Amino acid sequence: MEIRFTEEAKTKLEEQVKCYPGTVLELYYDIDDCGCVVNGVTELRLVEKAEETEGALQTNYLPVFLEKKYQVFFDDEMTIDFVKKYSCFQLKSPNQMLNPRMRFINNDQSALR
Repeated sequence: MEIRFTEEAKTKLEEQVKCYPGTVLELYYDIDDCGCVVNGVTELRLVEKAEETEGALQTNYLPVFLEKKYQVFFDDEMTIDFVKKYSCFQLKSPNQMLNPRMRFINNDQSALR
C-alpha cells in the first residue's frame, strides 16, 4: 500500500509538522456511530507515536501509519491532496474518491483551520 502526497498537501502539512516535532502521521479510520466497519470515515492525524497495531505505509513524504486490520478497506495506491478552496485534505485513488473532505487533527486535537 502506497500513499503519494501532492506538493500542496506537503506544503500544508509542513506548517503543522514543524509545530509538533517528533510526531507521526496517522490515517485514522473512524468507525464510531457508522453502523458498519465498511462505512468508516478517514481522518489524517498528527500523533505522538504509532500504535503497535498500526503498520507503516510507503509514501513520498513522511511515514503514515494505519491500523493493520483496516488496511483491507483501502486501495493499494492512494493520493493525499490539499484543496485550498475548502481548506481540507482529500484522500483519493485511481478508482475512487475515498474522502473528499478529510479532516486533519493535530497533536493537540484541534482541527486544521
